[in-house]
This record gives sequence, C-alpha cells and structure tokens, in this order.
Amino acid sequence: MQKELDELNKATDVLTYSYTKCAKIGVSADLSEEELESFEALTGRFARLSDIIIQKVFRYFDVLDLENSGTVRDRINRAEKKGIIESAEDFIHIRLLRNEIAHEYKSDTIYSIFESVLELTPPLLNSVEKIISYSERYLK
Repeated sequence: MQKELDELNKATDVLTYSYTKCAKIGVSADLSEEELESFEALTGRFARLSDIIIQKVFRYFDVLDLENSGTVRDRINRAEKKGIIESAEDFIHIRLLRNEIAHEYKSDTIYSIFESVLELTPPLLNSVEKIISYSERYLK
C-alpha cells in the first residue's frame, strides 16, 4: 500500500504545480504554444492522478475491505459511502473527462477540456488527504 501512496503523492505534487500554473494563465482562444504545452501537461497529469485514485487506490481499498470489485461506478459510489471522497457525482465526471482526454483528437474541443480540468482538479486534489487518512487504518 505504501507504494501506491508514494505514487499518489508524487502525482498530486505535479498536478498541483500544473494546476496552479494554468489557473493563473486561464483558458482563452489565444493561448501561446508554451501555454498550450502547460495545459497539455495539466490534462495528462489530471488523467494520471484520476487513474491512480480510481483504478488503483479505490480498487485496493475494496480488496482490503473485502468488497466485490464491480464497475468503476461501483468503486466510486463505495468511496463516497466510506467518506473517501466528497461527491461520487464529481468523480463520475472526473472519470468521463479522463476518458475524453485519453481519446480526444479534435483540436476544436480541447479548450472545453482545459476548462473542465480546471474545474474538476480541486475535488480530485481534495480527495488525496481523505485517501491518506483512510489508508492509515491499514498501515498500523
């Protein structure tokens, strides 16, 4: 479990850096190449942290809690019931956005993706402290 938490912390740090930088830039139609590169890093880091949390950490907690694996939605709903996340609804949107990031090939929708990532990064980052607190019961 410590390995997953270390990976979670590293991914959180780099996403926090990118989010802070891109929140200052803001989304506009005239982003420079450097600013676009910053937003591309943000979206990749957002997708990575969401994968770590939903695909690894939530699954790991389900195994430790002797829960059936079920669907991604089941995992997210159980995380909300356990108090690990504030809103299952936010995490369903995070997961859908992550999928959109992974399969996005149209440049005309990239700006709406950037805006959504800026909007959903705070709930994603806020879940990390709760995840760490929840994991402490297994690290003793």
